[in-house]
Amino acid sequence: MLKRVAIVKATASLAEFVRHLHGDVLVLTEAGQPVAALVPIQEMDMESLAVGTSPKFLDVIERARRRHEQEGGISQEEMRRRLGLPASAKGKAAPPRLKSTRKPS
Repeated sequence: MLKRVAIVKATASLAEFVRHLHGDVLVLTEAGQPVAALVPIQEMDMESLAVGTSPKFLDVIERARRRHEQEGGISQEEMRRRLGLPASAKGKAAPPRLKSTRKPS
């Protein structure tokens, strides 16, 4: 859930606001516009936090999404061809996937 608080009404200490997040995001606003947020990160590793809040990374993701919407994607077979990998055999089970070490967000 998203909570909003105007900066002029945010008179409690930062620690007090953090204690009352209860898993929600708290957005601080000024003149009705969002200017900052307190986000709970108990289940997030520091790398995910750094990448997920990086303006450069977020810009790369947004450009990739726009490009995908405009041009579409490529098939698994085309990707294998571009990477010089052998074509997958039809009807064969896919190789096992590696488990991510990243905690779910």
